[in-house]
Formats: sequence, C-alpha cells, structure tokens
Amino acid sequence: MVFVSRRDLTAVESKDSRSWGSRLGACTIASWHSGDVTDTHALLLDLDRTLVDLQSYTNYAAALADVQELVGEWSDVDVPTTDWDRATMSCMSVLHAFFGDARWSQISATIARHERAAIPQSDLMPTVQECFVRLVSGPTAVITLLPGDVARDVLEFHGLRMGQEIDVVVGRDPAMRPKPEPDGVIEACRILGVAPGSATMVGDSTWDAQAALAAGATFVGVPADGFEGDMRERVATAPTMDQALQGLGRE
Repeated sequence: MVFVSRRDLTAVESKDSRSWGSRLGACTIASWHSGDVTDTHALLLDLDRTLVDLQSYTNYAAALADVQELVGEWSDVDVPTTDWDRATMSCMSVLHAFFGDARWSQISATIARHERAAIPQSDLMPTVQECFVRLVSGPTAVITLLPGDVARDVLEFHGLRMGQEIDVVVGRDPAMRPKPEPDGVIEACRILGVAPGSATMVGDSTWDAQAALAAGATFVGVPADGFEGDMRERVATAPTMDQALQGLGRE
C-alpha cells in the first residue's frame, strides 16, 4: 500500500538544486565507516526502529500463533539474519513465504492487528524528534515492512505528517515483494521522481541495507553498531538519526 502526499516535490527540490550530499564536509565523510553519500537527492527511511520503535511493543508471538492457526505450517524461506527475536523474524518471513499466494492479504491483516495495537505504546527513536525540520527540507519517503495504513498511523501518532515531514509511504503490499527485496525502494524513487542511484536510505537492519543496495541506492545504517561483518564494510553508518541526516546535509 502506497500513500503519496500533496506536497509539491518539484518546489521542494528547487529550494536548492545542489545534492545534499555535495554539502558534506570532508571530515564528516571520513568519520563515517564507508559508503558513497555524495549524490543524494532524496531521502528514504525505514520506519520501525529507525524512526519509531513499534517492534518492541508488538506482540509478534501472538501474531505468529494467529497466523499458524490460519494457515498451519509453511516452508521457511532464505532471508538475511537480523537481531530480531524469533517471533518477529517468523512473522516477517511468512510474508515472503506466502508472497503471491491468495492467503497473503489475510496473513498480513492478521499480523497488522497486533502491530496497530502497539501504536499507543510506541516510542520515537533517539534524536528523531530533533530531525523533524530536517525531513521537511527535501523529498522524503518511508519504506516499511508495516502495512501502509498502519505505517501512516504510526507516523501521525508521533507528529510525522504526510505532506510535511513525509512525502511518500510505501508499505507491505500483495503486489510488491517486501524488503529485503528492492521493490519498495524502486517504487518510492519512482514516485519521488529520482533515480535510485540519487537516493540514500537510512535504516537499522540488514534487510533495509540489502533492499537499498539491490535497488542501486546508497545506504546509511543507524545505529552504527547494528551492522557487522561484510555488511559493515559495504555501507556507511552513523550513531544516530540526527548525525546521519547531518552527514547527508539535511538542514
């Protein structure tokens, strides 16, 4: 499900035709672990545990039990490892396992009931409150494993408004392979009118990183200690969202 604001994206970009990344200082670039963020015209953001922590308050164990009651057993699919707990990983993996199946939408809705129930308990991630004004300064999309309507409600609950801080929300959809596939990144860039190579995604997981890199976008991992091994060598990292957006020249 995709939501698009009425904000004039052309007008937003015309405020400064230079890429935000081109305004990075050499010291800032050098302080990041790796990655090329020097040609960023659009900002792509993960939601859960990047902007807002919904996951910690979502009863994915109960959601998984509901899914098992609905469809029984299923074959596991090969997905990247993350630091998610078993129930969360299983709920996200089942959306891959049943992609293209007629039961996918019912499975998604079953999980979404538990995700929506967690909204009142959810928290903004560290430094995100200080980033609101930075988000308004250029085209910004949210690409999430949450359903689009749940994602929009989470964002609005925390004061992140469509047409203000956020221009586009791309959520899980029966016609679009979820992260770590690149479909959502490609769709967000299409709507924003930029090539993926001119966009940078900020996220907290290997699923976010793989989706961005597969689409041809650059990636910044937040927090920096959430990425290890080969992936840490392939992407830029920043300790907090505020530092990531400063590094990308969001003013």
